[in-house]
Amino acid sequence: MEEEASRFDDHAFVPMVSLEMNVAVFKSQWQFCDEITEYLSDILGQGHSDPARYANFLSVAANELIELAFRATNGRGKISFSLARSATSNRLRIAFPCDEEFPRKHMQTGSREIQPGLDDGSGQLVTKSDGALLSNLAAIFGAAIHIEKDGADRIGIIADFPSAEDFQ
Repeated sequence: MEEEASRFDDHAFVPMVSLEMNVAVFKSQWQFCDEITEYLSDILGQGHSDPARYANFLSVAANELIELAFRATNGRGKISFSLARSATSNRLRIAFPCDEEFPRKHMQTGSREIQPGLDDGSGQLVTKSDGALLSNLAAIFGAAIHIEKDGADRIGIIADFPSAEDFQ
């Protein structure tokens, strides 16, 4: 939706590929996570001095984010995956429908950005493993990873990975 545009500057990014599928089909087989990851990672590797190494390394992060979407989606509607590239970053965006419960547990009042791990300001960790996962992926890959509201009943996971090949 136009009104619910991401806070991230998409203007600097050139679209590479997008894939959309029915959530029920996506959730019908866990192996779709691996297959979609492999497809997207191969595309991310294009243009690098060692495409297989870059694609293989980023496939770990992409797979974790796709599996997070697999677990979080409510099973209705469409899930979309897209890749875009800027001069310094590669962006993976996953948007999918979710129940009201997910944003309510993870979003601060009045915010469009999900705060992984906090339950309505109570300070109780309710998704400690997912919050730790996102934090660890961001640190290991030097990525900026955010979860935002994407329409009334959808969320988007946006991950910007540096296009430099100097992973640690």
